[in-house]
Amino acid sequence: MESRSFYNEILTEHNVSPYHKHDIENPDIVLEGVNPNCGDDIWLKLKCDGDIIADAGFTGDGCAVSQASADIMIGLIIGKKKEEALRLADIFIRMIKGEAREEEIDSLEEASALRDVAHMPARVKCAVLGWHTLEEAFGNN
Repeated sequence: MESRSFYNEILTEHNVSPYHKHDIENPDIVLEGVNPNCGDDIWLKLKCDGDIIADAGFTGDGCAVSQASADIMIGLIIGKKKEEALRLADIFIRMIKGEAREEEIDSLEEASALRDVAHMPARVKCAVLGWHTLEEAFGNN
């Protein structure tokens, strides 16, 4: 099954070698996201230049799904306006719930590989942790 293979490849890549799992200097926003069900704990750090997310990173520990999803999310939102990042978060969360349209899912780029998480109820909260933390960071929860 090609989509399962793609999912596994993307998940493994972002979990083993996360590009955005690091501190950033002088972040404007720092917010902790916790999934008490499985112990995922991330610290989302955002640096903004006006309305643009100029830099971002995360630290913390958790399962492969939470760590990979947060890494993918940050890669997608750097350079985007706050409103666009929140739109992408909304699409991602709706995708996981099975409510997003195909053309919306396409806008998620690599994050679309996590669409199969919808069929793994125990992993849903892991996948959306970073995205919910982003929404909360911008006051949209």
